[in-house]
Amino acid sequence: MQTKRRISPVAARLAAGLTVAACLILTACGSSRNTAPVNNVVNTDIPGATVNPSPDRELIILGAPGRDGYYDAVLDEIVDFHIHYAEQISRHDDVIVLTGPQLYDLYVDALGTDRVANRAVADIWMRDFAPLNSEAPVMMRYSAAGQGGGRKSQREADYVQAGLARLLRRAGIDVADSELINDGGNFVDDYHGRVVISRKFLRDNNLSEDQGRSAIGAATGADHIAFIDADEQGGLEHADGVVAFIAPNVLAINSYPEDPAYAAKLKADLRTGLPNVTLHEIVTPYDGDRIYDARFGSACGLYTNMLVTMDRIYVPQFGIPEDAIAIAQLGGWTDKTLIPVSSAQVCRMGGGVRCMSWQVRGNMAAQLKAWLRQ
Repeated sequence: MQTKRRISPVAARLAAGLTVAACLILTACGSSRNTAPVNNVVNTDIPGATVNPSPDRELIILGAPGRDGYYDAVLDEIVDFHIHYAEQISRHDDVIVLTGPQLYDLYVDALGTDRVANRAVADIWMRDFAPLNSEAPVMMRYSAAGQGGGRKSQREADYVQAGLARLLRRAGIDVADSELINDGGNFVDDYHGRVVISRKFLRDNNLSEDQGRSAIGAATGADHIAFIDADEQGGLEHADGVVAFIAPNVLAINSYPEDPAYAAKLKADLRTGLPNVTLHEIVTPYDGDRIYDARFGSACGLYTNMLVTMDRIYVPQFGIPEDAIAIAQLGGWTDKTLIPVSSAQVCRMGGGVRCMSWQVRGNMAAQLKAWLRQ
């Protein structure tokens, strides 16, 4: 992790001992103003917006920043994103924010005790170090790249993941584990046996493509695996910044008009690994000008970093005209409910809606939710 940066307004107020009521200021997220009039879009910013009564509610876990100082300069933005996002999730799915005592009252004041647990995790990117595949969870080894790379980073990644593993054990939850190195952001699956993963997985585990397919199949039960090249080499190389399953064997993929050779290879790799896959190119106004940490790049303008549940899609929005185009495109490709989520606060940190979310389903979700709410 980097050395401590300037203290954010939230952190400074907490350090000064001011009351939560005095320090909580929520920024209005105007993502809904940019959405097209698509029938399956829900504007959850409107008071009294319809709450989805479906019994197929997923549990989505978010992780608050820790105490090591790395996120101090962007603490306001993270907290604002979490609170707004959690409010939207709670109208359709279940959500719990994991946090330590430093920020517990802040989150509770905004979200209530049922949506906040005083159980700290060591990083905010829950997707990457949590179990993969909410249908048949397995915990692969969090990679050194997830903590910035370098000699100490694998030890730091192991520490981050071990904290979550301890939490699961205390909750009485057993999850299959694997020595394969891979982040959750580099495992994009449709819950029907199909997975997209970047070739960084092969390099990290010193495997050929055939060996990689066999290893992933044995660990997760996947039947079809497509290996792709990341659109930016080096660093995380996560597949969830390139593609998103919006239905079984149906992918939304980034558009690359400036790099037709990469776009053609991407499509060829996907069709090779996923027989009869349907590909939809979504508008991709990538913005890499504002980056918090050069080791992780930017997720600004990447709608493929959407969170897809059984019935809904939480769609990143960046306060730009292309937001409406992306919503309109998705509305033509899926009947799932589309929920716009402002992500401009956090995209410059290299992630957003999917990266910050750990999805849990079924009995595991019920058990974990009950334990966290004790």
